[in-house]
Amino acid sequence: MNARRPPTIFDSFNYAFEGLIHVLRTQRNMRVHFAVAVAVLVVALVVGVSKIELIALLLAITFVLVAEMVNTAIEGAIDVATTAFDPMAKLAKDIAAGAVLLASVNAVAVGYLVFSGKVADRSARLLDRVRDAPAELTIVALAVTVIVVISLKAWTGSGTPLRGGLPSGHAALAFAAWIAATYVAGRHHRFLVSTIALVMALLVAQTRVESGVHSSAEVALGGLLGALTTLVLFQLAG
Repeated sequence: MNARRPPTIFDSFNYAFEGLIHVLRTQRNMRVHFAVAVAVLVVALVVGVSKIELIALLLAITFVLVAEMVNTAIEGAIDVATTAFDPMAKLAKDIAAGAVLLASVNAVAVGYLVFSGKVADRSARLLDRVRDAPAELTIVALAVTVIVVISLKAWTGSGTPLRGGLPSGHAALAFAAWIAATYVAGRHHRFLVSTIALVMALLVAQTRVESGVHSSAEVALGGLLGALTTLVLFQLAG
């Protein structure tokens, strides 16, 4: 009986790529990380980051992807090792997930430090064309968004004003608030305020889908409707 030959370098690379492809195919979070990584690198190319900034971004991206792959490997190993509930197995999975969270927070911090000044400088000229928006304009924008949402629900005959139907009212208001916050915020804090407001709007949209109240299409339409309605009103007020 011949002994099994050791893997060649080509085999090792092939196994590594198979593992990477498997994680990408089976893990939703990994696909999200990959999509975000591509978007970040494209933005980095557009805004023209320095070599040091690009190195920081690449390290942060790699850190997140590696952490996600290690997390997946640990979960797979634990699932093979035990079929019954084990508090230590749960703890190991939680620790691995915590490592992914830590890597993601670090990546967000690095991205903010790299892009905040560059994006703020490029967007300031456009946003400063609109005069400082009073609170009344924000209230009007939100009220108009609510009216449009209710009108569309009445026209489509689906859902109620506060639950279900096309489009999502919660998503519309959340994204309307994001646009309003972006315009109202001062120039020096605009990027940070806009980023926080956008994250909050995305979280609202996600909860509507995960709770089963709305479909992804209803949430996407609501968010687009709220953002565009508020944007148009602020442009007209300018």
